[in-house]
Amino acid sequence: MNTLSLHLLIPTAIHLRSSRAASPSFPRASSPSSLRITSSSILRADDSQSIESQTLEVLEWRALCNQLSPFASTSMGLSATKTADIPVGNSPEESRSLLDETAAALAAMEAMEPRGLGLSEILDLSEIVERAMAGQLLTVRELCAVRGTLMAASSVFEKLRRAANSDKRVTPLVEILEGCDFKTTLEHKIGFCIDSNTSVILDRASEDLEIIRSERKRNMETLDSLLKKVSTKIYRAGGIDRPTVTKRRSRMCVAIRAIRKRLLPGGVVLSVSSSGATCYMEPKEAVELNNMEVRHAYSEKAEEMAILSILTSEVSAAQRGILHLLDRILQLDVAFARASHAKWMNGVYPKLTKTLDMDDGDGTSLAVDIDSVQHPLLLGSVLGSIPDGGSLFPVPIDIKVESRSKVVVISGPNTGGKTALLKTLGLVSLMSKSGMYLPAKNRPRLPWFDLILADIGDPQSLEQSLSTFSGHISRIRQIINIASENSLVLLDEICSGTDPSEGVALATSILRYIKNRVNVAVVSTHYGDLSRLKDNETRFQNAAMEFSMETLQPTFRVLWGSTGESNALRVAKSIGFNGRILENAHEWRERLKPEQEVERKGSLFQSLVEERNKLNLQASKAAALHGDLMNLYRELEHESRDLEKREKALLKKETQKVQEDLISAKSKMQKLAAEFESQLETVTADEYNSLILKTEEAVADIIEDYCPKDLLLTEEEGYSDYSPQAGEKVIVTGLGGKLGTVVEEPGDDETVLVQQGKMRVRVNRKDIAPLPRTKTTETPNRSLRSKRQVSMKELGSVLQMQSEPVRIQTSKNTLDLRGMRVEEAIYQLDMAVSGRESGSILFIIHGMGTGVIKELVLERLSRHSRVSRYEQANPMNHGCTVAYIK
Repeated sequence: MNTLSLHLLIPTAIHLRSSRAASPSFPRASSPSSLRITSSSILRADDSQSIESQTLEVLEWRALCNQLSPFASTSMGLSATKTADIPVGNSPEESRSLLDETAAALAAMEAMEPRGLGLSEILDLSEIVERAMAGQLLTVRELCAVRGTLMAASSVFEKLRRAANSDKRVTPLVEILEGCDFKTTLEHKIGFCIDSNTSVILDRASEDLEIIRSERKRNMETLDSLLKKVSTKIYRAGGIDRPTVTKRRSRMCVAIRAIRKRLLPGGVVLSVSSSGATCYMEPKEAVELNNMEVRHAYSEKAEEMAILSILTSEVSAAQRGILHLLDRILQLDVAFARASHAKWMNGVYPKLTKTLDMDDGDGTSLAVDIDSVQHPLLLGSVLGSIPDGGSLFPVPIDIKVESRSKVVVISGPNTGGKTALLKTLGLVSLMSKSGMYLPAKNRPRLPWFDLILADIGDPQSLEQSLSTFSGHISRIRQIINIASENSLVLLDEICSGTDPSEGVALATSILRYIKNRVNVAVVSTHYGDLSRLKDNETRFQNAAMEFSMETLQPTFRVLWGSTGESNALRVAKSIGFNGRILENAHEWRERLKPEQEVERKGSLFQSLVEERNKLNLQASKAAALHGDLMNLYRELEHESRDLEKREKALLKKETQKVQEDLISAKSKMQKLAAEFESQLETVTADEYNSLILKTEEAVADIIEDYCPKDLLLTEEEGYSDYSPQAGEKVIVTGLGGKLGTVVEEPGDDETVLVQQGKMRVRVNRKDIAPLPRTKTTETPNRSLRSKRQVSMKELGSVLQMQSEPVRIQTSKNTLDLRGMRVEEAIYQLDMAVSGRESGSILFIIHGMGTGVIKELVLERLSRHSRVSRYEQANPMNHGCTVAYIK
């Protein structure tokens, strides 16, 4: 075989050039920032990994990356944005390079449509390359995918170069692909051997393939001509209704009536029609030609496999260059996604600084200077619902941190926006590091932070025996251990959850410690004493969340350099709180001077002791009740398992019996059909009707023997005026068709008390059905066909009733979706349904509420391949849908 060698031209090799030195890489860990894990000690490394992941989670970095997903053009870009696996600069230079790529993508979008660039035509070839490296033979479609991707990547590079010639701002995008090998030789080889439009290996792929296909074509023409002549001869002799040439068992043959097989002496019967009236025979003259066709087909297949093997080895050899090209395409796709995201949210290019010594030129110096910034996640929900993009929420805020300040203390009322400010600052810092524009005005400026560390929210953990205060202190300890002089630290409600005097003392000590060890620390607090640190420390700065005294509502604006108050008494008055209580509160506030501190602590301690005793008593009662409930739960669970075993055994036994009867009936019917056909050949015209009647009677006897006789009572005849009696066994359709015992007969409210296992439940009378019973009389003139239909229908309903799963709700078969977001609820539902075993049930608690989760659950269940049916929420299972798994 001389495959490929005589046909393919060897193009000039394309040499890989060195990559850009400042090109940031895609992180492979879950953290998208440059948060380092130092090697000074194992403890510090564990702290670093823990607080980094907690910071990213509390700042909702993954949710922000998901905002880029709709703007990704490739499957690789979609996956990277969905998993928050996007590039982030490990230095100020790398982050500025990413920002330049975003700006270049915006410039390219002005010159061309993003979809017109052709990125969507590029496929993720990583799995195909891995298969080739593992020695697995690639298919024709996979090789076409490799060729199409290489051509699309080369086309993207050419379009970007043309755009850069007219607009130099596009040059950073050209540099991304400038050092890539587009594997032109491999692309030409695949294109020469395979037709990408039809996914067929071409004759020119090798000389041997071309010869084999030519010989096969001539042989097939000879064979087809021969068979057509034979078939026409048979037709003229009355051996078939029309000339027919077909293929059976991979061999060409002709059709002929079974009774006229003698017209083809020496022919081979390859197949017989289902009725047995037609045979498909291979004439003896065609045997050698068919053998030749089989040999040619095998040779052609072997040659095609050899060609695919050679092309697969070519792909394997190009593995390094292909994967490098895919990485650069991914970097390019994410750059365009960032640009589209910036355009969507009307973002601006941030300026990153290395040091805090930045002077504006007007006598003021600010380390962080951001005007009218909005939380990007809140802004995203607004832009998605309001066409013009305008809204009063989220309220834009200004972030102004002086260059000489190291610690900013933010005070103000609850729900005033302190936590939102911390999250916004942390999130925009991550965005600037990853090359994303900021949802702000003018030219934002902020330092490049190597670490963004946050203690926001309630870190209470029962598993680790941590209280709210213990959790906060544990986080702060981790932050202090790993923070550097270039880090951003965000602390929400520092040292809250403990005695105020001790909390203030500890918070003061912490802030004084970190003021010389971090770049910027922003802290929110309700402790008024922390705002006084600015009086004696030049590295402290105060800020307050504005509170309107006219409306008695927060305005969500930040007053830099001011000190805020909680305004708890004013807020209580605005909502109509009891005036007498407020007067007493004012008196207590005046009387709580330092000299009364000891007395106040004593009163507080006494009240706490009394409250503790009450809680201990309630806890003991709750423990006793919990024990009783657990005993009942274990009892019900044991009974449920026993019922499931018995039900499966019964179903298996009944299924085996039905299968045996079916095999026996089928055997008798086949025997009867054979006898009928044999007698049909010898019977006279006078005996024809008698033979048909005799055969019909025999068929009727077989059907009657295997048709259950105790299922002829229809539902309408049996349930119309049925009244259950006490102690009677009934079918409870309202409980999924389970067997139960009547405890109390129907009352005036038409309800029946039924016991199922160890449970008693009151159900509606119409949800009760009697057990199937034999019908004593049969309509004499009922046809055999209708009798069989009714019997099989009733049999199916009973079998279905017996196979229904036990409907007992436990923690193992219950999925609670309340309080979840839509995406999380659908994901949890799919995981739960896929994980259930066959024939089981799933209780899905979605609550009532607005009905959004409920509607999504019902829609998903109606389309899920594993759900046989489902029952919507009703008064017996309020806010819960029951799904039956196939």
